[in-house]
Amino acid sequence: MIDVSPKFNTLRYARATGALYASPETLERIKKRMVPKGDVLQVARAAGISAAKRTAEWIVFCHPIPLDWVEIDFQFSEKTLTVQAEVRSVWKTGVEMEALTAVTAALLNAYDMLKPLDADLRLSDIQVVEKRGGKSDFGEQFDEPLQAAVLVISDSTYAGTRQDKSGKIIREFLEKHPVSVQVYEVLPDEESRITQRLVELVDQEGIQLIFTTGGTGLGPKDLTPEATRKVIEREVPGISEAIRRHGKERTPYAMLSRELAGVRGKSLIINLPGSSRGARESLEALFPGLLHAFPMLWGGGHDETKQEY
Repeated sequence: MIDVSPKFNTLRYARATGALYASPETLERIKKRMVPKGDVLQVARAAGISAAKRTAEWIVFCHPIPLDWVEIDFQFSEKTLTVQAEVRSVWKTGVEMEALTAVTAALLNAYDMLKPLDADLRLSDIQVVEKRGGKSDFGEQFDEPLQAAVLVISDSTYAGTRQDKSGKIIREFLEKHPVSVQVYEVLPDEESRITQRLVELVDQEGIQLIFTTGGTGLGPKDLTPEATRKVIEREVPGISEAIRRHGKERTPYAMLSRELAGVRGKSLIINLPGSSRGARESLEALFPGLLHAFPMLWGGGHDETKQEY
């Protein structure tokens, strides 16, 4: 199976369809509920819903998914009974396999009930016709990459007695997104120097996105949030809440971290933990949705097409 533990939950949706080809007489018997084995549509609907919930038992690499909604609908034409399945779930992976399984199970049960009546039954056209949800729905495109900076806050790293890992992880992660890291620096745990550098990066160098790593714990020299608070004009609490919530699901120590995030001008400053694992998991919690902050900062507001389906 694919490891989905780094992913976060989003609303997932999929719609699939499939067709049962039968004679007009057979289709008419389905409509009039004149099939000896019973009501074909009711049985097929129940079978499709049940199968969707058990998809992981049949498809080897599927994860067991808590489904929030499954619906099966039918449509008749002159030669076909078309089955449509819709599935929703708030989870880490898509639900297209659940929709396909639902359609297939409904069609197979209909086929079984009808085969004594029609020797020319045929199943066909099983396909996913729509799917939404996941990171791909929350991406942003920019004419030019965002200008970013990574600041490693650590006395030992600044003194050269400790190698930086978290800053490199942040830089490598950002390279996979429309972000260009223009500045990568190491600073000591000195509040005044952190504050000064943050102001310079925004006001003088025009950096749009700044990540700090380190200095967010409870130690006497962990002063990054205090330095950041002096710089920002507006706090964005949802960012730090997302970091801690995502981290707390993986280690109880995440609740001891004091990350802060906020806006200065049209730039975004975000504190990340100092551990390499914590930095990586924090970025996984934030991207790609974080990038939507910039159209908002630039006056574009929310894209309503990304809010509901």
